[in-house]
Formats: sequence, structure tokens, C-alpha cells
Amino acid sequence: MRLKIFLFCLVLFGLLSCKTKKKETLTVSVSFSESIGSENVDGRLLLMFASDSIREPRFQISAGLNAQPIFGMDVEGMTTDQTQVFDNEIFGFPYTSLSELPPGEYYVQALLHVYETFELSTGHTVKLPMDNGEGQKWNRSPGNLYSKPLKIEIQEGVAQQISLVMDEKIPPIQEPEDTPWIKHIKMKSEKLSEFWGRDMYLGAHILLPKGFNEHPEAKYPLMIFHGHFPDDFGGFRTTPPDPDLKPDYSDRFGVEGYNIIQQQEAYDFYKRWNEPDFPRFLIIEIQHPTPYYDDSYAVNSASQGPYGDAITYELIPYIEKEFRGMGEGWSRFLYGGSTGGWEALAVQVKYPGEYNGCFAACPDPIDFRAYCLTDIYQDENAYYYPSEHKKLDVPAHRDYLGHVQTTMREYNHLELVLGTKSRSGQQWDIWEATYSPQGDEGYPQRIWDKMTGKINHDVAEYWKENYDLRYILERDWEELGEKLRGKIHIYCGDMDNYYLNNAVYLMEDFLESTNDPYYEGEVDYGDRAEHCWNGDQENPNHISRLRYNSMYVPKIMKRIAETAPKDADLNSWRYPE
Repeated sequence: MRLKIFLFCLVLFGLLSCKTKKKETLTVSVSFSESIGSENVDGRLLLMFASDSIREPRFQISAGLNAQPIFGMDVEGMTTDQTQVFDNEIFGFPYTSLSELPPGEYYVQALLHVYETFELSTGHTVKLPMDNGEGQKWNRSPGNLYSKPLKIEIQEGVAQQISLVMDEKIPPIQEPEDTPWIKHIKMKSEKLSEFWGRDMYLGAHILLPKGFNEHPEAKYPLMIFHGHFPDDFGGFRTTPPDPDLKPDYSDRFGVEGYNIIQQQEAYDFYKRWNEPDFPRFLIIEIQHPTPYYDDSYAVNSASQGPYGDAITYELIPYIEKEFRGMGEGWSRFLYGGSTGGWEALAVQVKYPGEYNGCFAACPDPIDFRAYCLTDIYQDENAYYYPSEHKKLDVPAHRDYLGHVQTTMREYNHLELVLGTKSRSGQQWDIWEATYSPQGDEGYPQRIWDKMTGKINHDVAEYWKENYDLRYILERDWEELGEKLRGKIHIYCGDMDNYYLNNAVYLMEDFLESTNDPYYEGEVDYGDRAEHCWNGDQENPNHISRLRYNSMYVPKIMKRIAETAPKDADLNSWRYPE
């Protein structure tokens, strides 16, 4: 009997020892070389792994099904004689810890996303990544430090220590050059410079109409395209497609040779732009990156400053003065898709008399009761559906058949790896940076706990009062209705990848309920259309998305004819050929 008890205890001890024994794991030490600098550097240090060498690990990071592992930590005052160590305690995605990495071969790389210090007019000091001409892309931002990819093998149960040296620095980006058709401007914004405590600039790419130089007497209406940071004017090409261009395949659209299609559409627009009957406009794509994202969302914000006022009252008048715009609200029109769709509608709502119509395609959530699949006012958690005994993730991305590629929790956890304090430069963080009140440290207050998804309903109420476009319209329709009559046009696919159609449904319900006045605009949906359907019922999405610059022109011309003041200039820009 004693022998049996002894053997039982021995087995039990062994089992307990196995459970409590600390797993042998991987540690990675990261430093940077004196060859690329010796100053104290602040930023977000990222450690990335990839299963293949097709591209560097820094170009393979995503939240989708092809996600590759990444881990991140904040660093302050890092110097060449310091080493930062990644161990099991450093949070990562999709594996939360290095200890979870499966055995196998990997390519590993480190990158330091450099932060600068800003002394805000609010009295706060914050550290953020300055845009350096790339449109806030952490993996290609000039000045960021990185290491060359290193091939390693992780072995089961073997303690490993790896050292990486960042000895590369991303070089500056060359700014685009002017052409006879496209001009580029950059202007200092006094409003933004005051807020950020340093010189801040706004930019734009301007497409000139045919005959601009030959008709100095002409003044032109203005079409303002909103969207993500444009490195140059897009969708305009003066030559046919490159005959030597190798066709590529678009996984998103299932189309072979999509690169050739894009060039052909750009060339076709150039030809259309030159036709005698095509209206003469100025078309601009604006650049307004912030230290939080590739653009500002074109509205005033507690944490980003007065971008709405800066764009509307500084940039737009500057462009109109330089390139002979009409300079009046009836002659300005807004359009864009996704982020640009929200911006077009938001700017029209926030500045109703300064613009004469918006065409908002697949807009980011315009009713926060449908903040994608979350109701930020009623739901308790953004990551999981309410359930007593089951934990079900809220989806965040689907295809047109409803197949889910990622979830709310996954998107947000990746952002948390890329940057704390809303500094990831990604989608959910920029909504926070735009909509949230400023916190005690000067960074945006969280709409929800980034780890758990628990919603802060006090922050949600601030969002509601200031940026929930449906709520603002409903709350203020008595004042806004007449100013916005006929100006609101919204388009969305009913299978939008990010479930943005749900908010459009709610907005449509309100708009159709309006009276005194009725809104007199348009809301339309694309059957089984994904992001970013823009109102074209005749062509597939992969074609229509390339025609933003021309597809709303007939509606804009109709609007001008119906609303221009009696003394408006309707002739100088209609010169004959």
C-alpha cells in the first residue's frame, strides 16, 4: 500500500512539475547601428516574422488570413549603445507572445517607427510619428530604421537568443513634378501650425481644365476629391497603356491584367477631359496627413486640431486664388469613397454653405448605432456578441458572399501592437483620434478598452454629439435642412466588406423621413457590391471605382444649373473649342 501511495505521489509530482515548468523560449535583442545615427530616438519598435521571403516581413503584416506575426514595444531615448529585448512579455499579433510561435523557418526583421515631440497649444506634450511624404505608412516612412531580414529556425523546446541590428534607414521621398496638366502645391496652415506648435502644411494636386492657359479670363467650378493620402493625382494618363506592362492578377476582383485596365481607364479619362463637350472644372486631390493617419478626416478635432477650418478657409481659397476658381460655395462640390465618402458628407454637413453638394460613396460609419457591426451606445463590448455562456467574435471584414476574414478584436489587437495611445496609424485608431475628446496626456480618449473591447459610453456620447452624422442631421435639421436640400448623395454596396451599408440604411431612414424640407437627395445601393461601390449600376465595381472623376459630373452640372445665383458666372468656363 505504501509503495502504491509513493508511486502515486511521484506521478502527481511529475505532472505538476510539467505544468509549472517554464517553457524554453525565444528572445530577440534589437539595437541600431551608429552608421545610421547616434541620437536619442523615440518610437515604436516592431519585431516581425514571415514564413517566406517573397517580400520583407514589414510588407507582409495584416489582420487578414495571410497575417504574419508581429510584436511591438514603445521606446524612449534609444541610443546605439542600448539593446531592446523582445521576450514572452511583449504583446504580439496574431500570437500574443513569442512563446506561441510554432517551430519552423522564419524570416525575422526589426523596424523602429520614429516619433517626434509636439508641444500642443492645449498645453500637452505628445510623441507621434510625423508624416514624411509617404502618407503615414509605418513600413515605408522616411527616417524609420530597420534591419535586413534574417532567416532563422525556431526549434521545439530549445532556448534561442537572436540579435538584430537596424543598419538601414528609409530614404526621403521625391515629390512629384508639375506637368502641363497637373500642378502641385503646398501651403503652411496658420491654424494647424498654432495647434501643433510647429509649421504644418496642407497640399493638393490640381488637374487643370483644357484651355486653362489660353483663357485667362475664365474662372472655374471646383471638384474636391477626398480620400486617403494621394502621392500624385490619380487616374489621369496622357498616353496609352504601356505595351511592355506585364499583366497582373487582382485577387480582390478576380480580374487578370487589372494594372492594364487601370492605365487604360486613366488614358480614357484624359481623352474625355479633352472632348469639346466636357465641362471645364478644376479637380483637386488634397493632402492633409496628420501625426495620427494618412489624412485628417477633414474636420476639426480635439486631438488633431482644426483641419476642417484649415482646409475650408485656408487651403480651398488659396487654390481658388492661384488657379482661378470661382471662390463661392455654389461652385464647390465634394466627392470620395470610403474615408473620402465620410469626409465628403461630413464636410458638407459641417460647412453647409461653403459647398453645393456631396457624393459620398461607401462612407465610413455615418451612424454610430452601426459603427460597422457595433452599436457604441447600447453594446457593452465591441469585440464579442452578448452571450451568457458563449464567446462569439464580432466580424470586421467579409467578402461579397459573407465569408469572414478577420474580426474586430483582431484588427484592434494588431493596432495595439503597431502603436499604443491611438498611434498605430490604422483605421480604428484614426476614428478615435478624430472623434474622441482629448485625454489627460494629450492623446485621444479610448472609445473602448483596446485589449478587452469594453466600450466607454461617456466617450460614445461625445462622439454622438460631435461626429455622428445621422444624429447631427436629425438633431439640427430645422437649422440645416434648407441649407442641405438637394446636396446629399450617398452610395453603398449592400455587401460592403466592412458592413458600412448598415449605417447607410439608418441614414436613409432618417433622410426619407425629412420634411419641411424634404432632403431631395439620393441614396442608392449596389446589389452584392463590395467596398467601394459608388453608384454605377451599369459597370462592375472594379471599373466604376476608376471613374470617380467623371461619373458625378452630369449631376454636378444639373446642380449648377438649378442653384447658381442669378448673377453667377456660367459662361467664362464654357469657352468654345
